Amino acid sequence: MKSTLRRLWTVAAAVLVLTGALAVPSAQAKTTFVTPFMGWSSWSVQSSTRPTYGTSWLVDSHIRDAADAVSAKLKSAGYTNINLDAGWNANFDWVFHSDANGIADPDPGRFPNGIAPLASYVHGLGLKIGLYAATGLDKEVYDKNAPIVGTSCHTRDIVVLPLTPSNMWGGNWKVDYANPCAQAYFDSVVAKFASWGVDFLKVDGTTADNVPDIAAWSKAIDHSGRAMWLTASAWPVPREAGPGLAPYANSVRVDTDVECYCGTVSSWDSSVKKRWDDLPAWQGVFDAGYRPDLDSMPISNNTGSGIQDGLTDAERQSVMTFWSMASSPLYVGGDVYFLDDSAVRILTNPEVISVDRSGTYPTRVTSGTSQVWQKQLPGGKRAVAVYNLGSSSANVSVSFSALGLSGSHAVRDLVARTDLGSFSGSWTATAVPAHGSRLITVG
Repeated sequence: MKSTLRRLWTVAAAVLVLTGALAVPSAQAKTTFVTPFMGWSSWSVQSSTRPTYGTSWLVDSHIRDAADAVSAKLKSAGYTNINLDAGWNANFDWVFHSDANGIADPDPGRFPNGIAPLASYVHGLGLKIGLYAATGLDKEVYDKNAPIVGTSCHTRDIVVLPLTPSNMWGGNWKVDYANPCAQAYFDSVVAKFASWGVDFLKVDGTTADNVPDIAAWSKAIDHSGRAMWLTASAWPVPREAGPGLAPYANSVRVDTDVECYCGTVSSWDSSVKKRWDDLPAWQGVFDAGYRPDLDSMPISNNTGSGIQDGLTDAERQSVMTFWSMASSPLYVGGDVYFLDDSAVRILTNPEVISVDRSGTYPTRVTSGTSQVWQKQLPGGKRAVAVYNLGSSSANVSVSFSALGLSGSHAVRDLVARTDLGSFSGSWTATAVPAHGSRLITVG
């Protein structure tokens, strides 16, 4: 069954931001509700072709800078995670390596003091730290035939024969989980991560064939005694894998990488806008302890120095609104050292964050260029988001009958944090800019 430790991960640190008020989840929520994590991930800057960024950017000093920025500007709104993505255990030529027992170890060129001191620094700021792994057994670990801690087995003993590629890119070997030494190996990996103080694991490359891998990582977290968030990732994880992962993962990547792999973090076309088409296919998969991961939010800097988001402020707000309507983890992608004021304003709006923290899931009421989405909030109100996915300004109307409502209702603009009055039958968002949005509650 799903790890109690992972269910407690967010509840222990979670703060529900409900229209400006703070509410601590009840003890009962510890077994029924997992609050999506909030924070920052390194991959967006690692994926960029902009000079001084790319895969070589992932080093100790930059992670400390990111942690400082999140602590100073975002932590008070609930952002706590500092997640290291692929490459933390690879040299600058992207050669991955492990210790004598086949456990991924930090590259000394990137992290000369290791992960534990970095984790201690991050924890000292009141934040959490995360690491990246991949499904299957790393080929380097297989080749070295490392002894598995606490067993008489070696890493070559735990693979499927004949050797079978595993994970989305076929980069690792498929693991034979009928051999108990396979679970012992993953236990040893997570035990080492736990000893460093790791709070989060992203396991990448997950296909429908890799559900047993996520189950093994989940069990290893249980055995470690340390609470960790576990996300099953790929670009995206196939929809057919979703239900099978539910007992083991806290969240699952439902869409392609948000990054454009260009000189900015992203762009509307590469590939922010895909989320509006892809999320509906996952409807019905999620529950209170299993969240859709829409990937990082390219909201950090579109002015001044450093890598740019590649989005307008209207597009950034649409991202924040859509992720929040989905009750997705909210984590920033970009160089938060250069976080600008408009990004802070968008990311920390407590009324928008409360929509994400509600934990409920949306349905799409109307499709096409002008879209309306709704979801139920605790207390009886509806959150309603309208999106103009077209290339020019437009009015977008919300029919109350299409929401299943009748009569007059009070409307509040959550982004502007302003009551708009009472409306009968419908409400219209006027002059919504291209790729823009409005987020309201209907009471």
